[in-house]
Amino acid sequence: MAGAIASRMSFSSLKRKQPKTFTVRIVTMDAEMEFNCEMKWKGKDLFDLVCRTLGLRETWFFGLQYTIKDTVAWLKMDKKVLDHDVSKEEPVTFHFLAKFYPENAEEELVQEITQHLFFLQVKKQILDEKIYCPPEASVLLASYAVQAKYGDYDPSVHKRGFLAQEELLPKRVINLYQMTPEMWEERITAWYAEHRGRARDEAEMEYLKIAQDLEMYGVNYFAIRNKKGTELLLGVDALGLHIYDPENRLTPKISFPWNEIRNISYSDKEFTIKPLDKKIDVFKFNSSKLRVNKLILQLCIGNHDLFMRRRKADSLEVQQMKAQAREEKARKQMERQRLAREKQMREEAERTRDELERRLLQMKEEATMANEALMRSEETADLLAEKAQITEEEAKLLAQKAAEAEQEMQRIKATAIRTEEEKRLMEQKVLEAEVLALKMAEESERRAKEADQLKQDLQEAREAERRAKQKLLEITTKPTYPPMNPIPAPLPPDITSFNLIGDSLSFDFKDTDMKRLSMEIEKEKVEYMEKSKHLQEQLNELKTEIEALKLKERETALDILHNENSDRSGTSSKHNTIKKLTLQSAKSRVAFFEEL
Repeated sequence: MAGAIASRMSFSSLKRKQPKTFTVRIVTMDAEMEFNCEMKWKGKDLFDLVCRTLGLRETWFFGLQYTIKDTVAWLKMDKKVLDHDVSKEEPVTFHFLAKFYPENAEEELVQEITQHLFFLQVKKQILDEKIYCPPEASVLLASYAVQAKYGDYDPSVHKRGFLAQEELLPKRVINLYQMTPEMWEERITAWYAEHRGRARDEAEMEYLKIAQDLEMYGVNYFAIRNKKGTELLLGVDALGLHIYDPENRLTPKISFPWNEIRNISYSDKEFTIKPLDKKIDVFKFNSSKLRVNKLILQLCIGNHDLFMRRRKADSLEVQQMKAQAREEKARKQMERQRLAREKQMREEAERTRDELERRLLQMKEEATMANEALMRSEETADLLAEKAQITEEEAKLLAQKAAEAEQEMQRIKATAIRTEEEKRLMEQKVLEAEVLALKMAEESERRAKEADQLKQDLQEAREAERRAKQKLLEITTKPTYPPMNPIPAPLPPDITSFNLIGDSLSFDFKDTDMKRLSMEIEKEKVEYMEKSKHLQEQLNELKTEIEALKLKERETALDILHNENSDRSGTSSKHNTIKKLTLQSAKSRVAFFEEL
């Protein structure tokens, strides 16, 4: 009895000790996950669990997003998950998204998973038109997206219509031109074919390098009012704070880099910015909601921290990550080179095989033709021999008839003709017999010449037959393959499964390997600068090519603004535009803001 009571008490205590949980659904850009979370968990506990599941170490770029009454909010790390203003209906849903954007994606994004998540998010924002992208750049970005998904272009696999079900261009771009889906696919494929040799991560990075220079990339916009009550837009991004006209989200009126800002705070709906220069007055603005002010402050603090971190030496963790990334990049590069060599040797082997098969087929055709020529020569020789024999017989027969005619003529001459009529008839017959004898003699001579000619033709036909037999003998005794240059190892019979390298490659990264990799990276930078100019020329060519198909009446306000900016500033980058806006003193910029 005592044992049973102790068992029930132990079970009850265990039951009481089990923590209460709730279900959370995490939606990333390409997957969904569900977790059981303890009721006491804070935002950091859930966020760390998601990052560990994804294998993500560059956590400072990301956050868990949810929506409150049509307003975006982010999960706070030091606050319990269920204390946030989220739906209590399970599963509680959060979106795992990039909260902060890098200034330079190539230098800052280290892990491949980080690059991939950024690529998917930026691509979706461009397709959803949350980031404005001009038509020619949209086509180029689409070609990199296709390279990332399908790998190298292969005309035998990627046939016309293979992109029919893909969403690659913003609807605004498609509607702006009188172009069929086939015409867009043709232009995307033309650029896609030029990206041969780029791995998925490289294609995605090229996509981000182009996208990061779009005017609306990484900018969070908020409706604000200055002291005069003028409606404006505040843009918060990796470079600083920017003030926009509500009708123009592309080009800010003024900008304040993070290194010019000392303090940011808000009270109720009023936001206060204190410049680093204490001689400059603070400037203030009002937002529509207190909740929006909280979000602005979060974004300002996070972007400012990352801005300052970029300008300091990397932490030990980041240094380790970058070292691992370099080693991984070197390993992948060597692996790609090995695969490229194997592929090249495989292709050479296949070309050699195809050449041998072609030569063999050619020799078979030559042998068949030689056999047919031999048979024709034999038939011709037989026909000529038969014809010569017939001609000889005809000549003999004609000679015999000519002799008989001569005899008849002699017999007629010997006969005495009594009357003149008989004499005249006899003379006429004699004349006719002489003419006939003459014709027969000529025909006999012609037949004899023809017989001689046929004999000569027969001799030539037999000579041709001899030559045909000799050629056939040469073909049948010729080797079945051409002499080839020596190769390192003999080709196996099954070309599709052979290994030409084996295990001879080593992935020990010595100093010389890393130095060589560094030199290659520097070389790539120089090449990239040269390619940028070529790329801009290509973009301009495409823009000119499709300009005639544009429907001007369908241009949006952003299209018009972008064209005006392009005409005014040429190919000036986003960073250069912001630098120009900060050439004036901070004091004059603050005054300008308050006077808007």
